[in-house]
Amino acid sequence: MPDWGLWLIAAALLAGGEVLTTSFFLGPLAVAALASALVAVVGLGVPLQIVVFIAGGIGAVALLRPVAIRHLRTPASLRTGTAALVGARAVVLERVDADGGRVKIGGEVWSARSFFDAQVIEAGTRVEVAKIEGATALVFDQGEVT
Repeated sequence: MPDWGLWLIAAALLAGGEVLTTSFFLGPLAVAALASALVAVVGLGVPLQIVVFIAGGIGAVALLRPVAIRHLRTPASLRTGTAALVGARAVVLERVDADGGRVKIGGEVWSARSFFDAQVIEAGTRVEVAKIEGATALVFDQGEVT
């Protein structure tokens, strides 16, 4: 098998690993493996292919990983959709337990369940949104969390 084929296989495996782990480490290495495959296609030797992989890996990780992590840690004020509701405060309208209930989040009424199965939250209690699953808010009362 030609060298470029091995680099393409390595790139595919690294990209697959990135998809499974979402570590933002293997993806940039997959990009470096693709660069090494291009060097191999041009016909340059294995030592140069390895140098390109190492330099490309270090460069890609140094440039792409901080950007990816910054996007993961988007401030709540910049989030959109249901992601913007996570961490928001809500008011319980109908008793919330593991089976259901209703809360008001920012002027909208949502179906809700307690984030902690054993927690029962009575109407009028202020809660925090822990997660959104479909059209249901999973909420918890910080006063009851121990």
